[in-house]
Amino acid sequence: MNNSHNNKSYDIIIIGAGIIGASISMSVARKGYSVLCLDALPSAGYGSTSGSCAIIRPYYSTVDGSAIAYESHYYWKNWAELIGVQDEHGLARYINCGCLVMKTPQNNFLEPACLIMDEIGAPYCHLTPGEVSARLPVNTEAFAPAKTIDDPGFGLSNGDHLPGGVLFHSGGYVTDPQLATHNIQRAAEAAGTVFSFNTRVIAIEQSAGKVSGVSTESGQSYTARAVLNAAGPHSYKINQLAGIEDGMNIKTRALRHEVAHVPSPGNFDFEHDGCVFSDSDIATYLRPELGNHILIGSEDPPCDTPQWVDPDDFDRSFSEQWKTLVMRAAQRVPELSIPGQAKGVVELYDVSDDWIPIYDKSDLDGFYMAVGTSGNQFKNAPIVGEIMADMIEAGLQGHDQDIDPINFHLKHINRTVNTGFYSRLREINQDSSFSVLG
Repeated sequence: MNNSHNNKSYDIIIIGAGIIGASISMSVARKGYSVLCLDALPSAGYGSTSGSCAIIRPYYSTVDGSAIAYESHYYWKNWAELIGVQDEHGLARYINCGCLVMKTPQNNFLEPACLIMDEIGAPYCHLTPGEVSARLPVNTEAFAPAKTIDDPGFGLSNGDHLPGGVLFHSGGYVTDPQLATHNIQRAAEAAGTVFSFNTRVIAIEQSAGKVSGVSTESGQSYTARAVLNAAGPHSYKINQLAGIEDGMNIKTRALRHEVAHVPSPGNFDFEHDGCVFSDSDIATYLRPELGNHILIGSEDPPCDTPQWVDPDDFDRSFSEQWKTLVMRAAQRVPELSIPGQAKGVVELYDVSDDWIPIYDKSDLDGFYMAVGTSGNQFKNAPIVGEIMADMIEAGLQGHDQDIDPINFHLKHINRTVNTGFYSRLREINQDSSFSVLG
């Protein structure tokens, strides 16, 4: 296998150097394959990954999704060991502060989630309303359903109180998602991956019914035995280039979203004493941020109109949604002040039809996908890298993923998941939250 940086031929070409594409590049290269990772942007993790809240949490709406997420906690906990090389920028840090989720009618008071945690062995504890308020500066009034701020009922209690919450211990956040991706890039390079930035793919080349490589906007062409689409919000455009969308039961598109960045209330050090906080009563989640700030994101309630956009042409300025996010959070955190200047992130999710990702082959022999990550897969990226590396290797050896989906063993929690769960051919998963919660 040839690892020269001047190659025009590789075993595997990966399109996209976000956290998912970089992780796959690392895992495939560690199997001994020659890998070229292409990205249209200037550096790894520069696009939607850089706007991720980088939350690590075990609770999803499905058992398989939760199992992979819980397993991921151990990868982040042992980050230096996983990376295995020095990065001149230092290593990203995982802050294992836990995740506190409010019990609400919308999440069935977390009874299904706790049953899943019991099944996969993930630790948690129940908190009374008093214990929730003792841990964070929040009230337990109920405001549901979530509303827009022009609704006359916005901010008014519905007369109920929430019965407490659940603290999931194996969770927290990664301090710098772009740095984490750079760490993975350096590990991938150490294993032989070649990265090429500012390189836009304009064609997926095919020969005799198989993928044969890619062509780029600069006029370069590269051949490969396999090509993988990890292009994030641009993934549907790459799939269209490959001509494979007709063979997908689940498809993807780009969704614009905003995250607000505000100071912590003056009476509370959210950075050091807070934790990840998720609340479907107000359809909002929070996480600590450096400098004693708070990041506020949306849980995509029905009252908010989805903003489906062209990833090459969308508005990066803050909208009324920013103020809505902060005011929703202020319902729960009464001491939260609303800054006069909007700060935060405007980015894109690569959303699948059921908000569960597609990790799969395609109808084009040799063309693979790790797409539809729906704003909730950052935490799983290192495992996704290993899953896709196994899937590609099996495919190169003649295995048919459609007929016999590979199983992947989660070594830390000693559980096996069937990758058919992530098939492009699946029916829409009705167990999904159909939101960023997955």
